[in-house]
Formats: sequence, structure tokens, C-alpha cells
Amino acid sequence: VQLQASGGGLVEPGGSLRLSCTASGFSLDSYAISWFRQAPGKEREVVSRISSRDSATYYTDAVTGRFTISRDNTNTAYLHMNSLKPEDTAVYYCNAKDRVTDYWGQGTLVTVSS
Repeated sequence: VQLQASGGGLVEPGGSLRLSCTASGFSLDSYAISWFRQAPGKEREVVSRISSRDSATYYTDAVTGRFTISRDNTNTAYLHMNSLKPEDTAVYYCNAKDRVTDYWGQGTLVTVSS
């Protein structure tokens, strides 16, 4: 059972990245998926969430209008990040949670810098 986050990298301000969160050993269908991030010296914060039932979404104010969370039928969830800013620099983690289980990916580093 594993949750794998990928897609991070170095991007210039204003650029875009797509993060992926792929599950192996279990199905994401019944799990709510969240993306968190942790910047150096700061606490981990939730960035976005998509529910398992109706795909309702949530975004923290700092990324609303720039990031989009989605999920597909390949057991993968995504975080599409546009108009990236230096303050988006952080390690991004995906999380899959249902009533009894809570899985975390290993984190992928996003660096926004010119």
C-alpha cells in the first residue's frame, strides 16, 4: 500500500506545474484526497481537497483561482498549479483519507524562483 507524489521541480514565477498522486495497493475511489504543503520554517498547511462522494473541492485562499485539484479513473489525483509565485515554494504532500485510514505520500519539492 503506497501513495506516491510526483511532478515537483523548479519553475519560474508565473509558470505552471502539475503534481500527481498515485495510489498502489488500494483504490482512491472511496478516499478524500488532499494536498498539503510545508514551506521552510512553517507549519504544514492544507492547500486543496477533493471529496470522494461528489468531487466537491476546497482551496485555501492563497491558491484560489490558480490551482485546480482533480482525480481520474487511473487511481491518480492531480494538483494543477498555474501562475506560480515564489511563496508557493514548499514540499507538497498528498493525503488520502477515509473514515478509518489515512495515507500520506512522501512529498515532492516545488521551487518557484527566477
